Amino acid sequence: MQTIALVGNPNSGKTTIFNALTGTNQHVGNWPGVTVEKKEGIIKFQNREYSVIDLPGTYGLGGYSEDEAIARDFILKGDHDIIINVVDATNLERNLYLTTLLMEMGAKVIIALNMVDDAEKRQIKVDYERLSKELGIPVVPTVASKGRGIDQLMQKTAETIGRKNHIRDISYGKEIDEKVAFLKDIIERHQIDREYPSRWLAIKLLENDEDVIGKYQDNAAFKEGVLAEVKKTTDEILATSGMEPEMVILDKRYEFINQVVSKAVVRPKEEIDTISDKIDRVVTHKYFGIPIFALIMFIIYQLTFTIGQDILGEALAGGIEKLGELVAGWLEAVNSPEILNLFIIDGLFGGVGAVLEFIPLIMVMYMMFGILEDSGYMARAAYIMDRSMRALGLHGKTFISMIIGTGCNVPGVMSTRTLENKKDRMIAILINPFMSCGARLPIYMVFIAAFFPKHGGLVLFSLYAIGIIVALTMGKIFSKVFRGEESFFIMELPPYRMPTIKGIGLYMWEQVWSFVHRAGTVIFLVVSLLWILSILPYGVEPYSEDSILGIIGSFIAPIFRPAGFGTWQASVGLFAGIAAKEAVVGTLGMVYAGVEEGARLITSIQGVFTPLSAYAFLIMSLLYTPCAATIATIYKETNSKRWAWFSAVYTFLIGWTGAVLVYQVGRLFGLA
Repeated sequence: MQTIALVGNPNSGKTTIFNALTGTNQHVGNWPGVTVEKKEGIIKFQNREYSVIDLPGTYGLGGYSEDEAIARDFILKGDHDIIINVVDATNLERNLYLTTLLMEMGAKVIIALNMVDDAEKRQIKVDYERLSKELGIPVVPTVASKGRGIDQLMQKTAETIGRKNHIRDISYGKEIDEKVAFLKDIIERHQIDREYPSRWLAIKLLENDEDVIGKYQDNAAFKEGVLAEVKKTTDEILATSGMEPEMVILDKRYEFINQVVSKAVVRPKEEIDTISDKIDRVVTHKYFGIPIFALIMFIIYQLTFTIGQDILGEALAGGIEKLGELVAGWLEAVNSPEILNLFIIDGLFGGVGAVLEFIPLIMVMYMMFGILEDSGYMARAAYIMDRSMRALGLHGKTFISMIIGTGCNVPGVMSTRTLENKKDRMIAILINPFMSCGARLPIYMVFIAAFFPKHGGLVLFSLYAIGIIVALTMGKIFSKVFRGEESFFIMELPPYRMPTIKGIGLYMWEQVWSFVHRAGTVIFLVVSLLWILSILPYGVEPYSEDSILGIIGSFIAPIFRPAGFGTWQASVGLFAGIAAKEAVVGTLGMVYAGVEEGARLITSIQGVFTPLSAYAFLIMSLLYTPCAATIATIYKETNSKRWAWFSAVYTFLIGWTGAVLVYQVGRLFGLA
């Protein structure tokens, strides 16, 4: 099977092309040895199968971030047969910079010139044949969001795979070209065991690429024979040009790009004002941008609760309840052992079933987020938050990792690898767990349905807002602790698009499947273990305070008494949430189903909590210790058990403090 790699700038439409090529024939894993996600898919074209790898979106291949390093190493090590370089037709000057880096690597490349419809709206005329001739690379115009040009792209890709590579070398001027050739000869003469092509390695050494140099620090021949010549060559270039070699090479790349664009592209004398530009004047406004973003989020949460919970959720809950009754009747009819009845009815239906009731809610919420993502608005959300982030000493990209964290904190923490320096990465990692992930939604919905049914959207919005406020506050504090150079946020704003059913469907399916998969594995295991503890030791009343689970919960409970929910059931629920947040609902559903047979979880907690203690419990669930998977990811990302433990402990203390403040202040105002 031949392999196609997709490479492109963020927001160039790369993922849309990936989805158009592979459809649902895709899966997500991790790159070997790292925790950055790797998307792979299969496409069948003309009776042949191709593997498609979606490389992380990147502006460069310098290895400054983990995403850049992954993309660069994958390309250089030749684990592919061809690269499809997705290029935004409306911004060729910026996008072609990545193309020049691919050309320097000697990779076999085909360009998918995407968003040509937007270029036409801006009256930008691109001569595709001339562009192809100047670059020495096949160029195929596409409109990925509408499926235009995808078949032609695959046709040209299939043809190009079997052909000889004709990509031209970029000239950096006579002096630099001679120095590159000289260093290339030196590298080959010393027969260094290298992973990279010698010409590309020579260029990187002249650019003083620390990541590349670091790979050969233990090689004596490299240090003595090559680095000495690089130092001498660098000094000569600096003496003759007055500039560091990396700046000369950078200038020559852009000079090459400008020459290509001037021959292949005709722009209007005055820039055309598009619909996207007009919308952006409002939604990215200096003063109105953040309030508009907040209003959009509030509407989403209100619709999520109204449609996902009140309409679809109630229907599914009723269905699960009916199914439970049928299974209970069948078990009784066949004289099933009492212990098996308890496990299936209380453990599975009461525990796991209580979690599965919220599938419609998850579907509705991520359908809404899918619409925002597919339309191009989420990029604006990151843009309008950049000013606030910088005022707090945070990098603008931190908010992107926070947005990703609303789906799941694990990929949210992983996404911090796009941040260039350690200071920004550490801050982003440590504050990401405060973002309300999808796993917390079942907890929110149970308590909202029980105590705040008329204000569901407002309560849900408040929880997400508090999570963001706490994250930004801690980010400000951490920015004083961690020292490092300030870095800048560069982001392309894609044109607005009409969301596609396919794009939204794929996004929603990924989130829902992840939720169902966790319910069927992690939640099942956690609930099963806790169920066993709830009926032991033999002879005690199941689900009672005298069971092992009750004893554990009673030991923990005093900690939460100042927050208003010092019961053993609430305590073991929160304890289970450290394994997986959905397990909070699963555990409460199990212990209360066993105590009050026939009562739904919502009815049960209404007799135990008050509205004030319920909201305090929600604050605790929002802010306390992240799930085990997130803690493990923090350990992998920081390579430090100390930071993993710190993340687990400090978030617990903040969650407990927040819950206590809500409850105690509420009591002062007579809300208890």
